[in-house]
Amino acid sequence: MNLASIPSPSTGVIELGPIPLRGYAFCIIIGVFVAVWIGNKRWVARGGKAGTVADIAVWAVPFGLVGGRLYHVITDYQLYFSEGQNWVDAFKIWEGGLGIWGAIALGAVGAWIGCRRRGIPLPAWADALAPGIAVAQAIGRWGNWFNQELYGRPTDLPWALEISEGPNRVAGTYHPTFLYESLWCIGVALLVIWADRRFKLGHGRAFALYVAAYCAGRGWIEYMRVDEAHHVLGLRLNVWTAIIVFALAVAYIVISAKLRPGREEIVEPDKDAVAAGKADEKKDEKNGDASDAPEADATDGDPLTKDTPEDGADDSDPLKKKDTAAEAADKS
Repeated sequence: MNLASIPSPSTGVIELGPIPLRGYAFCIIIGVFVAVWIGNKRWVARGGKAGTVADIAVWAVPFGLVGGRLYHVITDYQLYFSEGQNWVDAFKIWEGGLGIWGAIALGAVGAWIGCRRRGIPLPAWADALAPGIAVAQAIGRWGNWFNQELYGRPTDLPWALEISEGPNRVAGTYHPTFLYESLWCIGVALLVIWADRRFKLGHGRAFALYVAAYCAGRGWIEYMRVDEAHHVLGLRLNVWTAIIVFALAVAYIVISAKLRPGREEIVEPDKDAVAAGKADEKKDEKNGDASDAPEADATDGDPLTKDTPEDGADDSDPLKKKDTAAEAADKS
């Protein structure tokens, strides 16, 4: 008998007149705004410009949503493409189903495009955004609460989650794994902020720490879930994914610290200053070329100042040459 439990909402949609406000989508949107806000504050603190994080997020967020949905649909294809299912449901992202692995992977591609257009290093941008991403995940997990999904095994603990009867679920009380992951993500965000201040993490290591810490929690939380999933060697697919990604993140931290210690001095060059510097360089090059050229004799082009034979003699006149020769013979 449960003395206390966490109730689930009776519906995941709030009707605001003709506009349906879906709890899952609302949590995702709020999470994105909070992530950008935190990332912007950290970016400015690192010497970047206000607004740069949001400008790049315009690229990263759509890519991330597509990547997250693709990962979910591919790994849970039977929900959309098996007999009796409607493949159109694969596009109904508001009903839930975003894989964080795909969201981060494809979101990184979008961020790379945005960073390249702004001329800033992707690792520095990712370091600034890392805690914000963790907080966004913490908020986004409450969307699973609205949809009554991604819960754990049955339990009678005081914080058990009440689940009502519905498609693919049995009424009862279960471990609120969405809550466990939400709290874990808050802890990850605090860990990254502390470590970044303590060790001056740079060149993508703050982001790698976020990835490693998140995977450490996702592994044991995923192991508690009871929703349908593919298994490999007795473990859920997402558990294996968490193990592999955790190892890669730790390896990156170690190798990066040896190859590129410290953190970036400049995260966002001033475009105006860079352009002015290039203009000055070109001006100096032109001035240098002009100073290296041989100076012309000011008298070269003036016929009045040219040297002439004394007494007005002109060596080029053959008659004068003959007279001179005759005078020399008479003297001899």
